[in-house]
Amino acid sequence: MTTRYRVEYALKVRDWPLLPLLANIAGLLAVPFVLHSQPTAISEEHGEGLKAVAADTHLRYAEIMKDVENLMLDHIHHHERNAPGKSKLNLLVPTVGTFFTQLYLEDAFKYQDRQRFISRRRFVAPSFNDIRLILNSAQVLGLVRSSDVKLVTFDGDVTLYDDGACLMPDNPVIPRILRLLQQDRKIGIVTAAGYTDAPKYYERLQGLLDAIHVSPDLTAEQKQGLIVMGGESNFLFRFDPSADARLAYVPREEWLLDEMQAWSEGDITELLDLAESALRACAANLNLPAAVLRKDRAVGVYPVNGVRINREQLEETVLVVQNTVQRSAVGSRLPFCAFNGGNDVFVDIGDKSWGVRACQRYFGGIDPSKTLHVGDQFLSAGANDFKARLASTTAWIASPAETVELLDELEESVHS
Repeated sequence: MTTRYRVEYALKVRDWPLLPLLANIAGLLAVPFVLHSQPTAISEEHGEGLKAVAADTHLRYAEIMKDVENLMLDHIHHHERNAPGKSKLNLLVPTVGTFFTQLYLEDAFKYQDRQRFISRRRFVAPSFNDIRLILNSAQVLGLVRSSDVKLVTFDGDVTLYDDGACLMPDNPVIPRILRLLQQDRKIGIVTAAGYTDAPKYYERLQGLLDAIHVSPDLTAEQKQGLIVMGGESNFLFRFDPSADARLAYVPREEWLLDEMQAWSEGDITELLDLAESALRACAANLNLPAAVLRKDRAVGVYPVNGVRINREQLEETVLVVQNTVQRSAVGSRLPFCAFNGGNDVFVDIGDKSWGVRACQRYFGGIDPSKTLHVGDQFLSAGANDFKARLASTTAWIASPAETVELLDELEESVHS
């Protein structure tokens, strides 16, 4: 019988270009799981017998992760040499993309196995979440071992704070971000929130901004290491202790990439007009209880009277608008991002790959191999964090608590 979970999972698997990689790893790990699971004998296993089975399973899993690690390393070398044809990994997973650092999957698996006891499970095979977290750990190790982390960028909702919430003073991520700043690392908050004035960002980030302002452990230069990129890649603000909102607007000419300077206002208006028309048509067709909001560099639909719009309607709207704009002439000239914000749908000019690149440029040209973007939107239709993979290494988290764990893992890796 097909469960609701399986149906929803199948829908999600289709949406994310890296999911074939996770599916391949899961398939490889399924073999030793089946061979060593012994679910019917679990109640009879005691002491050394159970430990022996777990140890053997751990060894098999680790060997597989090492093999995949070598495939990834070969893929990296193939790209660096500009070798003809495709790498073996690219043949297996055509959507795999580029890796900016080596991924130490074997060591990452051993770390996560100590946290999640994956090898000891007899009934539940290595899961999607297991593999996602192993890849995150492998990326952290790759950054620390190959170079260093100079810039960490974060999404806002679900990454730093709960969806629709604010960054309050008691949020455990705040001391971790202060620690990064104290280590002379730069911080960028790259959010879809497209406010044009600083007070609205202060409202969302007040706990962090006030903590930086009063911190006795940060120098003035280190405090300047925080910036906020709004509207995916459209509005930049820097930390400013003299401002009431702790942020100051940075003129576009100080951070725009050369390619972004070629984006004409005429094309921007044309694309947003087209997106707005598609949004209105979709809202009418689906009878959405939503209103349209037009901004300087974005347009979207949001619910009225506090109602919730179901996920299927939101993702249908994303895909309709995305398809409409992509097929247009202006959509081929100008980058854009259509995404499901959890209870709204917006179309922004540019995307987070441009936002992360702009942060890198603002701080003097930080390399992608020294940049880590942390976000939650890598899976559903129009996932806006996924594009950051084009500009940096990434970590896919599922909650603010996982962000805290990831930053602690980064700190532990640096000192190990």
